[in-house]
Amino acid sequence: MIYAILLFAATYVLMLALPKYRTYVALVSALCFIISGMLPLDQVLGSVDFNVLLMIAGTMGIVSLFIESKMPALLADIIIAKVPNACWATIALSLFAGVISALVDNVATVLMVAPVALAVAKRAKMSPVSMIIAIAVSSNLQGAATLVGDTTSILLGGYAGMNFLDFFVYQGKPSIFFAVELGAVLSLVILYFLFRNEKGTLPETEKTVVTDYVPTVLIVGMIALLVVASFIPNTPDITNGTICVTLFVIGGIYNSVRKKSLDGIVNPLKEIDFGTIFLLFGLFIVIGGITEQGVIDALAGIFANIGGDSVFLIYTLIVWASVLFSAFIDNIPYVATMLPVVQGIAAAMGVDPTVLYFGLLSGATLGGNMTPIGASANITGIGILRKNGYEVKNSDFFRIGIPFTLAAVIPAYIYIWVVYGM
Repeated sequence: MIYAILLFAATYVLMLALPKYRTYVALVSALCFIISGMLPLDQVLGSVDFNVLLMIAGTMGIVSLFIESKMPALLADIIIAKVPNACWATIALSLFAGVISALVDNVATVLMVAPVALAVAKRAKMSPVSMIIAIAVSSNLQGAATLVGDTTSILLGGYAGMNFLDFFVYQGKPSIFFAVELGAVLSLVILYFLFRNEKGTLPETEKTVVTDYVPTVLIVGMIALLVVASFIPNTPDITNGTICVTLFVIGGIYNSVRKKSLDGIVNPLKEIDFGTIFLLFGLFIVIGGITEQGVIDALAGIFANIGGDSVFLIYTLIVWASVLFSAFIDNIPYVATMLPVVQGIAAAMGVDPTVLYFGLLSGATLGGNMTPIGASANITGIGILRKNGYEVKNSDFFRIGIPFTLAAVIPAYIYIWVVYGM
């Protein structure tokens, strides 16, 4: 167990110290677990959740086609045409980013909405810094609302055996979707307070022309099929992943035929974040290794001892520790590591793990909004601003990120406990 702990600790330290190389770190660490025998060969593939990996790849591919079609830009144009000034434009774009992010990866959401924000800010003669920060934190918030909203949600769904509808109703109770939306409502109040003095008017412009409606159909079809699959008992473990990948392949082939070029599928393939996919592949093996060596059970026992008989104390610790950790480290490896720990804690205490699962997801997803480096969407938004000549101070981010996070986390924290903990 000692060697497993040391290797696991070294893995995390190196991922934090070398963020650009974290995928390679995870893969090398996984190889070390296999070569050393700490994870037997016959258990390697079983430790990898291929359904999760396929879902991530498929949704990323479909999203790239969706963005290319310019449908998101058209929707943003329609929204902007309905608001009176820059304040409400910021709120509307943040809300729009949140809605899109419930179905689309957070980074992809920022990439599709940020250009609209830049154009709006220019028309309103205001700095786009605060507007794009608001869009980034809103996209992070809504990522936890649905199964396909964020990689962390897909991880939870895969680990806990949850389907698309389970994020809306689970165990006969209103699920985490409503916890997220409660936080979203209060966070919009925060945004209005922060931007209430932005009264710049927005002159009318021509609406974006959509080049292809098929990707929109694919997005809707993916959701519909995931919902249908939720009602079918005893489906294969890779059902959801197969749905997402199949629809992407169909979309890619169609796009190639339409363009009469292989670029129609090659370019969307290039947009898939294979770094994240291989990172998770490696982490699944690493987690399988430390689980086999008893590390997960030991960590779960430590948490259970700290909490004693109090599930509420453990729940509170998981939520706010997740907020703190996710403010500084990527929430994907954090959630991937903590899911088996949380399951172990629940088993040690003899309780249903649901409240702890939802506490972990909400804390880890929303905590990334605390700092500029807490989430990939934040880093992406800041990168876009810098590329366009705008420097982002930490104070600029904290002014929005901290109150936004508290407004989102606190009601979600209370809601999840009241519904699933009491």
